[in-house]
Amino acid sequence: MVGQLMDVPLPPQKERCSSMTLNNFTTVFLALSLSAASNLGVAQDVQPKIDNERVTVFDAASTLPRAEHDFVVIPLASKGIAEFHHTGDIPGKAGSRAIVIELKDSPSKTYPNNSGYPNAFPRARAKKLLENERVIVWSYRWKLGQPTPMHFHDKDVVVVYEDDTTLKSTTLDGASVTSQYPAGEVRFNRGDRTHTELLVKDKGSAVIVELK
Repeated sequence: MVGQLMDVPLPPQKERCSSMTLNNFTTVFLALSLSAASNLGVAQDVQPKIDNERVTVFDAASTLPRAEHDFVVIPLASKGIAEFHHTGDIPGKAGSRAIVIELKDSPSKTYPNNSGYPNAFPRARAKKLLENERVIVWSYRWKLGQPTPMHFHDKDVVVVYEDDTTLKSTTLDGASVTSQYPAGEVRFNRGDRTHTELLVKDKGSAVIVELK
């Protein structure tokens, strides 16, 4: 009838709810897609190999989230290389395996050397890679059948083995232990210890990160 308002039928309640649910899902999906795109290539769930009061160490083959601390990178594709980076930088590189050592803000710790033996570094055949107020990083290659001089570790260290390495470690009291470290193995060793090392098989090399 002219002059009368016509009632416009509303969609059924079920249809309206389905439409709202679809719109909400689309919004969430787009947000997640944008977030994933912004973090493309970033490994979000890499678990640390070592985590203590001094360091957090990752074995990564892709980029990690921005670092909360200064960190050292040891690329495993090339031997005898170390890089130092700062808080906020992005550790790692997509498609390139590396050991990433985040340096926590723990107090500096150096153990007094009362052993009568020289410190672990410097030594013959050791090559300094970098040094700053946080770390001294050096590389070393053992020679088969040639023991290192007896030495004292005055700092905590992170050791990254670059070859399959079998070492016999002997302490001052003559006690010995032989350990095998595959290439890419990473270990955290406390300081305040005196020993000598002997390569007993094939070849062996490592990058040593001393923590100041």
